[in-house]
Amino acid sequence: MTVQNADDKKPLLYVVVCAAGVAGDVCKLITHAQERHWDVGVIATPQGLGFLDAEAIESQTGYPIRSAWRTPGETRPLPPADAIAVAPATFNTINKWAAGISDTLALGILCEAYGMGIPTVALPYLNAAQAAHPAYQRSLRQLREMGVLIGSYEPHRPKAGGGADRFCWTEAIDILEPRITRGV
Repeated sequence: MTVQNADDKKPLLYVVVCAAGVAGDVCKLITHAQERHWDVGVIATPQGLGFLDAEAIESQTGYPIRSAWRTPGETRPLPPADAIAVAPATFNTINKWAAGISDTLALGILCEAYGMGIPTVALPYLNAAQAAHPAYQRSLRQLREMGVLIGSYEPHRPKAGGGADRFCWTEAIDILEPRITRGV
């Protein structure tokens, strides 16, 4: 399926990458999005940046990875997003986002996306002990009430370093595309 915006340009997907063991595989999502005719820009949390091969990602997307706010007068390195995928979405980011905390560029973009009506999907990646915390369930409810679409990943066992084989990067585009094409 090809998704086009009004200018007949490829829509731009921001991929917000958080600090998790699977983050280094974000190229799987970038490739899938590009195959589905999206342009992609990557925003990393400050901790997430250390999990990425920045040179490879910047070469693949054609854009610099953003992790910090611009200084006054600095040009915007990315055009505005048509949609956002948070992948992997960590326990920390999900809870801060739902609470409206905007202490990093990534969280600032996510908090603004709600007010701007930008379709957003989160692909959580966390362990079962974190998922059992009451704040996490409250945060998921809050994000859903805000219209954020939540992926299907089932939390892995704590201290097992697992779940990477079950993390479905392509799910982000599969969830978002119907919302973009319908203009929802």
